[in-house]
Amino acid sequence: MSEAPKTDHAYDGIEEYDNPLPGWWKWLFIATIVFAPFYWVYYHGGAEGRSVEDQFGIALAENTRLQFAEIGDLQPDTATVAKFMGKDSWVKVGKSVFRANCISCHGREGEGKVGPNLTDDSYKNVKTLGDIAKVINNGAGNGAMPKWSHRLHVNEVVMVSAFVASLRGTNAEGGRPPEGNKIAAWPEPPPEEEVEDEKEKS
Repeated sequence: MSEAPKTDHAYDGIEEYDNPLPGWWKWLFIATIVFAPFYWVYYHGGAEGRSVEDQFGIALAENTRLQFAEIGDLQPDTATVAKFMGKDSWVKVGKSVFRANCISCHGREGEGKVGPNLTDDSYKNVKTLGDIAKVINNGAGNGAMPKWSHRLHVNEVVMVSAFVASLRGTNAEGGRPPEGNKIAAWPEPPPEEEVEDEKEKS
């Protein structure tokens, strides 16, 4: 039997050993409580660029710029968008561009809010895959869809076009009803080997 001291507490015959927490643990706990308000004010007090989300966005943007330097400036046409539709890492870049700039009109999942639903098979201003980049660059609907050519890098336009194209047929829940006309299916992305060959030639 243990000879450790016991408290005066007893519940249905169950006794409790008197083993208080170490002093260092108590002071560490108190220190975290004291530290928390200063942490919140510094990182979440509204100062631009301090939050973890802001710092991640800055790091992601810098990393994207480095990657763009490797691939050069792309052409926002059907062949290029189709090629990058087959590269998941770049589609994710397009997703981040979409989430940063497009969800207020098209919804977080592309389901459509003010702007049309991007997850069905009907399109108002698009007939070919390359038209997605044209709409992003030049706008549409007499300004209802603003032009983004002066706000986004040409490579960002290609990536977000690839992401928007990938939303087709996902039919997000709660989406706006179809608008425009159904169009032909997107062309298949070129095989990975062909993409690598083109990269080596360039």
